[in-house]
Amino acid sequence: MKLFQAFAAASLAALAFSAHAVGRLVDLSIFDRSTGRELPVYWHEGRAYVVGKPGNEYRVIVRSRNGEDLLAVVSVDGVNVMSGETAGPLQSGYIVSPWNRVDIGGWRKSLDEIAAFYFTSLGDSYAARTGRPANVGVIGAAIFERKRDEPPPVTYSPSTNIAPQMKSESRDAARSSGAPAESSRIAPAASSPLGTGHGRREESRVRWVNFQRASDAPAEVIAIYYDSYRNLVASGVLQSPATPREPDPFPMAFAPDPMR
Repeated sequence: MKLFQAFAAASLAALAFSAHAVGRLVDLSIFDRSTGRELPVYWHEGRAYVVGKPGNEYRVIVRSRNGEDLLAVVSVDGVNVMSGETAGPLQSGYIVSPWNRVDIGGWRKSLDEIAAFYFTSLGDSYAARTGRPANVGVIGAAIFERKRDEPPPVTYSPSTNIAPQMKSESRDAARSSGAPAESSRIAPAASSPLGTGHGRREESRVRWVNFQRASDAPAEVIAIYYDSYRNLVASGVLQSPATPREPDPFPMAFAPDPMR
């Protein structure tokens, strides 16, 4: 990990801007659980990127910057983190309380349990192992505001935009189904694009509540792209550290004539 930190630090000076979160109504950030730090965000051609280290577990953090409840529909690699379905903005998500945060640590397995996110190779990613590799490498959040003067809760009907949403009781993720069986992790190849794996089980309690959206269109859509340091350098997102200068104390055998 020390080598990765040195690479990341060396690239900072060459970039115009670096932060840890992205968004307007909420701050979306990625927290590396293995190192205990939020990953810096690097901007390139209008896109936000973070550097992931293969094997490290991570969380998606959604922090509210709003004085009212918000709904965050979160996807990883194009897959809804709650249901395991191919992601769409009108699916279920997390309710984020005013000025509060929700930590999403994995794929939801039940109301009490998740399978941890971790950075891994494309082939070992949950999306690829369920036949959906096309959108590996991006984390997204569609943010909805609550409809004002909300009527009393009603039974969910597919013909309305009222859908059951998750309220986190431990600041960790929402339901996922159809996940592959637990297996040993596959060591990622050095040049393989990073994806997100289906990791160890851990406790994370949530409950269902109703949330009526102000609109079927999200108030904000946020995306953070991720890959390994090596791949982000190769694609031009990051600049590699400059080659150290090695001056030679005796560069010539004889002194040249001065320039006229």
